[in-house]
Amino acid sequence: MRLLILALLVSGSGAGAETLTRAEGLAAWERIYAVASHPRCTNCHVGAQEVPMWDGLSYGAGAKHGMAIRADDSRIGAESVPCRTCHVTAAGRDVASPAAPQIDEAWRLPPVALDWLGKDSASLCVQLRDPELNDGHDIADLVAHLETSAFVAWGFAPGNGRSVPAGSVAQIAADVEMWGSAGAPCQ
Repeated sequence: MRLLILALLVSGSGAGAETLTRAEGLAAWERIYAVASHPRCTNCHVGAQEVPMWDGLSYGAGAKHGMAIRADDSRIGAESVPCRTCHVTAAGRDVASPAAPQIDEAWRLPPVALDWLGKDSASLCVQLRDPELNDGHDIADLVAHLETSAFVAWGFAPGNGRSVPAGSVAQIAADVEMWGSAGAPCQ
């Protein structure tokens, strides 16, 4: 059944929205939240505190990024120590922990409006479905971000010795699309 629904969504027939129930949307949301609440995501999705985290990885609960790093207004640490100081941009780098993660894009934190560190499922659900609370993104924008972001791709393949959220980029993108097609329900 899930494959049929996904095939309808991908085909763009419009029938997918009619076949998805609230229960299916909530099930998709549960899978989305399991990924979004994983430390691989929440450690960078910090808000006005401006301090990226190393929480829940091999550093223990509540661990802040080392070296007194702050995102600052730029979200790239340019006012203090730029992220690129350690997160050297490099294509195809599969560096094992504890080396600094690297991708082929300038390392930075998401905008403050995309803060979800420590948020419960209901709060994050409301935030992500409302463009006024999520930096102006609709469901299609969220899906496109998941499918094209070097950061998201790295999060699912961060290199040897690093924990990863369940699933894959394709699965989380499909779940967000399904959740949106079901009306982006929250519990």
